[in-house]
Amino acid sequence: MILWFTLAQVVLAVVAGLFCVIAGLAGRRPSDVSVGSLALVELLLIVQIVAAVIAPFAGNPPSGSALEFWVYLVSAALLPVAAVAWALLERSRWSTVIMGIAALSVAVMVWRMQVIWTVQVA
Repeated sequence: MILWFTLAQVVLAVVAGLFCVIAGLAGRRPSDVSVGSLALVELLLIVQIVAAVIAPFAGNPPSGSALEFWVYLVSAALLPVAAVAWALLERSRWSTVIMGIAALSVAVMVWRMQVIWTVQVA
């Protein structure tokens, strides 16, 4: 994994998560902005999937468990999709909060993926 890209993903996910949680607690229903922020988080996760496929062939294999890394990455990629689907089905303030919690969860998972890729010894 690339450190600057990981940091960009974490920052974007935290900003999107805090925005959605605050907007939801303020009573706002899902909007283009809240759904769009999770779409950006998902876009970066898709780029991360492509980078994770290419990195071992470029001489940058994970130092930790590859299986654990991929489980985190696939799970993180499914979270924003599931949260947005929920928000579109149940258009309430709580679905906006759920989108925020999903984005914050993605931030934690992306940082854990960075640790698995670079710090741990298999």
